[in-house]
Amino acid sequence: QVQLVESGGGSVQPGGSLRLSCAASGSFLRVETMGWYRQAPGKDRELVARIAGPGDTNYDRTVKGRFTISGDNSKNTVYLQMNSLNPEDTAVYYCSADIVTERGGIYRTTLHWGRGTQVTVSS
Repeated sequence: QVQLVESGGGSVQPGGSLRLSCAASGSFLRVETMGWYRQAPGKDRELVARIAGPGDTNYDRTVKGRFTISGDNSKNTVYLQMNSLNPEDTAVYYCSADIVTERGGIYRTTLHWGRGTQVTVSS
């Protein structure tokens, strides 16, 4: 059983910062691409940032320059440092990970999701 557990959400005033963390646990061979998505009320889930390896990152244009995604392979953990937050960043933030498992000699890569953590930016 693979689990992604997020932490670090909360409420902050405009211009503030938050740092989200997401750790993968369970039985698997390795974690590949990890990312953060968000979903605001009444809107579709959208990609915020994704990391496939050191220096191999991409960001949604609305967060580029304000958010930084990073990973720690030794801990199977991804982080999202969010600076200069504004009310439009308010959403539930979900961690995602492509996780490789092996069973009976067959390797599978499966996309997993965390349960989400609320980020609220309000004065």
